[in-house]
Formats: sequence, structure tokens, C-alpha cells
Amino acid sequence: MDTALKAIADPKRREILRLVWSSEMPASVIASYFHGVTRSAISQHLGVLRRANLVRERRDGHRRLYVANVDEMTRLRTFLDQYWSGGLDRLRTAAEAAQRKKDNNNG
Repeated sequence: MDTALKAIADPKRREILRLVWSSEMPASVIASYFHGVTRSAISQHLGVLRRANLVRERRDGHRRLYVANVDEMTRLRTFLDQYWSGGLDRLRTAAEAAQRKKDNNNG
């Protein structure tokens, strides 16, 4: 999970995921969406996403086509939802305890 979290920390990689979410694209087309970014840099970003299992790569002749790995993205989202929900539960518990302590001190 750490690899996936590190992968999505970069805004360009998040944009790549958005681009390939619903359709397969070659690296050259993905790169065309990023002005001022080299194709080599986009290839490196795709490599990070591939190693994190967030995109799938398929070869078609000499081209490499990329598409989001929706199953892995769903797993990542579930992890994040549980992480934030657990954090909010802990925050609520702490706030309620602080309120009880305040009520006990004032009463």
C-alpha cells in the first residue's frame, strides 16, 4: 500500500491515472497532455504507477498501452476510506472525552 500511496502523491501521476481511468492509451498520447514535460519523464511516471500496480501495461507491436488498474484503485480507495473513517472515529472519541472532562470540571 505504501508504494501506491507514494505513487499518487505526485500530481502528474494522478493526472495520468485520470487520463487512463476508462480507456487504454499509448504513452505518446499520454505525454501529449503534459506540455513542458518530456516523454522520458512521462515514461518514468508510468513506470512508478506500473510498479505500484495502479496501471496495467499491454504491448501492441512496438507500442505500450496503459490503462488504470481499477481493482487496485478500488483497494486503495477502501484503504483510504477506512483510514480516514478510523481517524474521524478516534477524533470523535477524543472530543467526547474532552467534553466529559470539561463537564465534570464545571459541574
